[in-house]
Amino acid sequence: MKLQVLQENLAQALNIASRFASNKAQLPVLANIHLKTFKNKLLINATNLEVSVSVSAGAQIKSEGEITTPARAISEIIGNLAKKPVDLEVDKEQLKITTENFSSTLAGINAGDFPRVPVNVGKNAYQLPTEELIEALNKVLFSVSINESRPAITGVLFIFKPKQLTLVATDGFRLSQKKITIADPKEDFRVIIPKTVLTELTRLSGEAEEILFSYNKDENQVIFGLPGVVVASRVIEGEFPPFEKIIPKESVFSIETDRDELLRAVKLSSVFARDSANVIKFNFKKKGIEISAESKTTGTQKSFVDARINGEITHEQAAFNFRFLEDILGVVESQAIEMSFAGENAPGVFCDSSDKNYLHIIMPVKIQY
Repeated sequence: MKLQVLQENLAQALNIASRFASNKAQLPVLANIHLKTFKNKLLINATNLEVSVSVSAGAQIKSEGEITTPARAISEIIGNLAKKPVDLEVDKEQLKITTENFSSTLAGINAGDFPRVPVNVGKNAYQLPTEELIEALNKVLFSVSINESRPAITGVLFIFKPKQLTLVATDGFRLSQKKITIADPKEDFRVIIPKTVLTELTRLSGEAEEILFSYNKDENQVIFGLPGVVVASRVIEGEFPPFEKIIPKESVFSIETDRDELLRAVKLSSVFARDSANVIKFNFKKKGIEISAESKTTGTQKSFVDARINGEITHEQAAFNFRFLEDILGVVESQAIEMSFAGENAPGVFCDSSDKNYLHIIMPVKIQY
């Protein structure tokens, strides 16, 4: 293999690929980047066997070939070179790097030992609108569980139906659901996708108008395609909880208030709630909400937020984890936020006044008043 590539193009590709290489792999080759020529491009591949990436960079190919080389070393070397053409050449199991006033030789591992990774999305891919998908991911990812003993909820549930894609995430204490409009899928299906790959997707989306998506049921694999980048991931096996059952079908009373004022009150209460299991109390009044928290070491605090109450207040108080409230208030785009309750001890349903396709549920904390 012999080629020339611009430093900035190669550095950008390596920066992406190196995030997918494994630093603690039992197989040494998984800590490497796979470099392979393909027509007039250089493919830079990496994987940890759960997720993989293939990044393409334009290059002047002088002879075909491939090699794997340590991800960290090549990334740091290329990243620190001047923005000038870089020559790469493979000699047996070594990669020679040459540019103006610099040369280096990196030890490699035979490319035949590197696992095969998808380099394209395939023929039957769905087209997903980038802006809507990334917005949806940002509104649900914070609800994904980190509890590895329940793998089914460590990812986001994708539900494909005619003209609609629904994303759902939960950790057992809260739940986020966001719906977006898409072109008709070939069939209705559900798949659970790990949080790690979806987080990477939000970083890689850039200015792409569409993201290509395909699901290979036989391989238990999903593939996302962006300009110059293909990301693949194993899906999470198992049954996602029957989340529809916990979404209240109706509410007894609802509250509409200013998002910023509520967030400010929550943040003030958090100063005291950190010493009390993160719990803050909502006291429902006729003209608003009294928000309070107390700590044996710090003291007590109360704030009042004006609000419009609709319906008859069935219970005077509810308690929530302030971190959950901060998360939902941080993604609501409207100046107004709506909260509704179906009764005492029922979950609180939080809605963005400007987005009827999004809802968030938080289970109340049971405490003695």
